[in-house]
Formats: sequence, structure tokens, C-alpha cells
Amino acid sequence: MHRRLHGRGALFDTEPAGLVPRLVGLRPYEHLAAKVDHPRELPMLVLAGGRGLGKSAVLAELWDAYTERNRKGETRKRTPVALIDCEEEQFARPPHEESPESWSPVWQALLVIAEQLTEPVKAAGQLTFPRLTAGLVAVRAQDWSGRTDSERIRRELVRILLLNERGARFNLAGRWAAKVASKVIAAASGQGPFVAATVEATLEALSEGVTHRKEQRPSTWYRTYPNAGGNAKRGLLLLSGNFRAGGTSREHAERYLVRALLADLAEAYSGIGSHLTRLGRPLVLLDNARSGPGPGLLDAVLRDRSEGIADQVVFIATVRGTDHPALRDAARRDLPAVARTTDWEPGSSASSRTLLVPLPPLSPDDTLHIVGAVCDDVEVPPQLPHAAHRLTGGNPLGIVLLATAAKQHPERAVSLGRLLTAHISLEEDRADSRPAYSELLERLVPADRLDELTVLAAAHDHDSAVALAAAQLPDDFGASGVRSLRAQLAGEGLPSEPGHFVGDPFVRTLLLLRLHHRHADHAKWREVHETSIRHYTHAEDDPSHARYRLYHELALGDAAGAVAHLRDTFTSLDTRTWLDTLCFLAAAPYFHAHDAEGRDFADQDDRRSAIALGRTDAGHRPPQGADAFLHLRIRRLLHAVWQVTDPLVLPDPKVCDRMRFELLQLSDLRPAGGALLFAASQAWPLDALAGRALRTPDDDESDDTDGEA
Repeated sequence: MHRRLHGRGALFDTEPAGLVPRLVGLRPYEHLAAKVDHPRELPMLVLAGGRGLGKSAVLAELWDAYTERNRKGETRKRTPVALIDCEEEQFARPPHEESPESWSPVWQALLVIAEQLTEPVKAAGQLTFPRLTAGLVAVRAQDWSGRTDSERIRRELVRILLLNERGARFNLAGRWAAKVASKVIAAASGQGPFVAATVEATLEALSEGVTHRKEQRPSTWYRTYPNAGGNAKRGLLLLSGNFRAGGTSREHAERYLVRALLADLAEAYSGIGSHLTRLGRPLVLLDNARSGPGPGLLDAVLRDRSEGIADQVVFIATVRGTDHPALRDAARRDLPAVARTTDWEPGSSASSRTLLVPLPPLSPDDTLHIVGAVCDDVEVPPQLPHAAHRLTGGNPLGIVLLATAAKQHPERAVSLGRLLTAHISLEEDRADSRPAYSELLERLVPADRLDELTVLAAAHDHDSAVALAAAQLPDDFGASGVRSLRAQLAGEGLPSEPGHFVGDPFVRTLLLLRLHHRHADHAKWREVHETSIRHYTHAEDDPSHARYRLYHELALGDAAGAVAHLRDTFTSLDTRTWLDTLCFLAAAPYFHAHDAEGRDFADQDDRRSAIALGRTDAGHRPPQGADAFLHLRIRRLLHAVWQVTDPLVLPDPKVCDRMRFELLQLSDLRPAGGALLFAASQAWPLDALAGRALRTPDDDESDDTDGEA
């Protein structure tokens, strides 16, 4: 069973087999065969979702599931498996200042993938890549031409040639590769053209009999390269030239290199007895496949498969968002739906060869198990898992880091806000530490847009975001910057939500927490909300804008306007609309109490509970002419809902009970909407204590048959 993951059983299960074992043909964590799905043509599995949903963790677990360690700690694969992160620096630019015409992210990725696939596999021979070796050398040869640093050329050449020597990378000998490298360098140093001499020497070495006879295949395989005229050397020179030309010519050459990798793998699985020793299909894992070499690799594999060039390699990629061209016609399935069958058939397009499976958020039960596993023997409040699930929405990264903060700071576990501001260290040998919210934001939002998002997290729509950008961001950001940033968030898979520029509630909460702590006196926090108040004050011609202004006033601690609005509209607004407005206003962010100058109160962290429980009623004077009892009741109710819906605090049972009581009393004051208010009084406390968002009951949940006035 998957050992460190929760909620992903549909991928890893062994009895009955989950999706990945059915694709690979090998049970995870065991060297036992599993019945394969799609014996003729495989779908490319693409796991999609926003940041923090565990896509990388799934690939890391798959790597472990098909890798074992012996008693000496040495690793041996159960089936050939390779894992690359397409966002790694090694795929962003050439390792040296060489001409970019002879290097690309796809070239580098093929080298790294092949190196990993040559690692030892249990009860099976080591893979070699003669076709790919010849192609990689042909491409790089142009950069070596005319250089005097022969030692560097030797190192690069040996690294490529080791893809074709069994055991050399593990006994550090590499005698054949070193011997061939010397021959290639000597031949290329002659009077003839460097690239042609290098290609000829490489082909000769691959065919001279010092390696297995299968490695002679490049001398015949590259004869079929377009316009090669049956000459392998000419085919490799054309490949090299197309690569250097860039554009679509390079894409063609890269596609042929990918085809060479797959042809080498196909031959390794087609020999006599291969089916007896190789139990599982090769597995290639591409993390963050929308970046670096990812698009080129996906396109090459899918296009070849759509043109009838079959392979039996299991490709599993992860992406943020689902708008990549390779996913246009993808078959889309929910994770539970693929637990036993994929129900997948390819269509006519290349992108129909993909099976897109979004990773869903974790369940409350999963959250409970994760918190328990991380905190281990550390005692935490029993409401913490529910509160963590409500805050994170089931985001695995958020749950794990909150649990880590609780383990390292158990005295702060009574408040998620205190946990997020606690400094945590994610590595035992790491001396420095950062607030938990900083660690999360580094992983959940684009790093180059963190400052802009911190400000725009307070916005509700395009117009309010533009107003904030004009007042709080550099002059060159403007409306176009707002549109670009929103498109970037959508492209990364962050959900949208009406009424908020940053749709994901968890990410929005973290960004607002960062905004609050940007300055010791919370100056930026006040400036942003004051800008929003001015924006909605100037737009008072639209009645719907009033609640946005009150929302930002409440975020600054001024509840007078919100109380007055709810009080004065209690009998005039539709009851459902009134309850929805109450919930919207009570969603205003709150972190801890501080006065108008930004000084923190040391004696009281949350004044909302005191107001909700009526402890301040005696010192509060209702406005002249207002119904004092209704005013105080709504004031208490607003602060109660504000407290129990705050995602950063654990719901207080006393406040929940007071919320129930106030709604119950209000139901008697408005007979026409009393049933709906009564239903809310019964449902809301239960939702709050269970860590669920408050929901206005449906009509069929109340017995109100009188209608609204």
C-alpha cells in the first residue's frame, strides 16, 4: 500500500490493482506482475491540479514504489524508472557557455532520463541506448568543433557513451566509453569536417563488435531518417543540421531523438526471454511538464502515437492547470473513477492520447490521519484536524505544514493563526527557520508575483484590483498587469470564486496574513483596506457595493457600519439575502486585535468572542433612535459569525451556542422569515464545530410557507 500518501489509493492500490499497477503491469512495492490495461496502445497519464495538491509527492512515491533497497542500502529498480522535474535548473540553460544551437532542454532531458533507465533492474539485464547515444553525440558534436579544451569534450562524450555500456556507470571503469571517446576525439581532430568525423567514429565504435550486437542498430536505424538516402551517417548529419536550425526543424530533430529512446526501449523488451525477466513496462515520470523540456517531450510522444508509431512506455506527467495544447482533447476522469478501469479509447488527434486525472483535495478523514501521523505523540486540540481541513480545503501541503508547526510549537495549536506565524524548520540540520505562512506561500504562488498578489488578495474583482494596483503597486503594473496576473493564476489551476480576485480561500488567507505582517505597525494592511473603502465609497451609485465597503471597514476593526446595515435591513431585505450578507461581511479577515495606531493588544487577542457573548453590552451605547435590543442582538450575532467562520481560529463552542441563541431569537422577530432563521440556528453551529463553511439552508429545509413580505 502507498506508505506516505493519503487519498490516492486509486493510483496505488494492489488488491484489486489501482491505475498505475494496471498501466505498468507490476504491483507497487513488490516484484509481482499485474494484469495490464491497454495492451496495444497506452494513454499518457497526466495528473493535474494547483500547487500543493501532492502531484510531485505522487511521482516521488511512484519512484519509491518501483525501487527497492537491499541490506547494504543499495538501490535496485523493480522496473526501469526515470523521474525528472522539468523546472530544474539543469533544463533551463546549457551547463556551459556553449552555443545554444547544439543544446536544448529536450536534449538534456533525454540524456538524464536514459541515464536513470540504465540503472540496475532486479532480475533483468541492464538497458542500453545505442540509437539515442548516436543521436545525442551527433547534435553535440557541432559545439565541440574547434575547441581546444579536449578534457571537457572527453567528459561530455564519455557521459553520453556510458548510456551504451553495461555496468560502466556503476563500477566507475567505463573502459569502452573512454576508449571510444579517445578514438572519436582523435578522428575529429583530423583534417576532415569535425561533425562528420565525430559521427563516423561514433558509428564505427557502435558497430565494431566491442559491444553487444544489438548496439549496431544505429548503423541501420538512421538510414531511414528523411532524405538520408539509406546512409546512416548522412541521416545523423541531417539530424544535427536540423537541430541547429532551430524552430520547427529542431522540433523535428528532437522528436526523432525521443523516437530513438523509445526504439531502444522497445528492442530491449522484444528479445528472446525478455517477457520472462522484465515484468513491468518502463516508467517515465515528468514533473511540472508544462515547463522546460516537458512540452517537447509530451508532443513528441503523443504525435508519434497518433501516427501509429507505438511504444510500451508508461509516461506519467504532472501539470498545473488544464489548458495545455497536449490536453485539448484529453479524456478527463475523476480519480475515483479510474480505480478499477479507465474506460479510455484514443481518438484521432494527438491530444486524445492523454488521460487527464485531476488530483482532488484530501478528505477530513485524510486530514485527521495526516495530523495524527505528523504530530505523533504530541498532544494537540481535538478540533485541530477539522480546523486545518477547513482552512486548507484539503490541500495536502497545507495540512502537512500546519501539522509540522503544531508538532514544533504545541503551545500554539489552539490557533491556526498562531501556528502560521510560528517559525518552523522543515529540515533537522537547517539552522534558520521562517514563519509557516512564508514556507507555504513560497510553494503555493508564483515567486515572481508574491508582492503583487499580497496586495491584490484584498480585491474582489477587476475594477477593485485595478484601484489597488494604481494606489499600491508600481506605475507600470496597471490594468494590463492585473489581467495578466489573473490569467496566470487561472493557468496554474488556482480556482476562481465570485467576489474575490484570488479565488482559492487558503491561498487568499495566507496572502492577507502576509499583508498584515508586512510592517510592524500594520501600515500596509491599513493602506490597502482604506484604498478599497475609498473605491467602494466612490461607487455608491451601485447598491451592491455597500457591502464591500462595510467588509473592508470590518477588516480594519470598525464594525459600526456593518451592524447598522444588518440592523436597518433586517425587516426589509429578503431573509435569504440578509443571511448571505451576514456571512459575506463576517468573512472579513481578522488576525489579532490592535488599536488604531497598529499597536498590538497584549491582554486580548480576539475581542469578537467577548462581544459575541455579550460581555461588552453594558459599555456599548446603541445609536440614538435605533431599537437597542435589535441593535445589540445583531451586534452579538455579527461578531459570533465572524469568530466561528474565521479559518484561522478553532471555533468556540460557547460562541457557537450564542450564535444559535441569537438566530433563534431573531426568528421570533420576523415571522415571515422565521423558519429560515430557525433552520440556520440549527445548522450553523453544527457546521462551525465540524469545520464546514456556513451554508444558508435550502427552502425545503425550512417549513416556512408564508413567504416573504
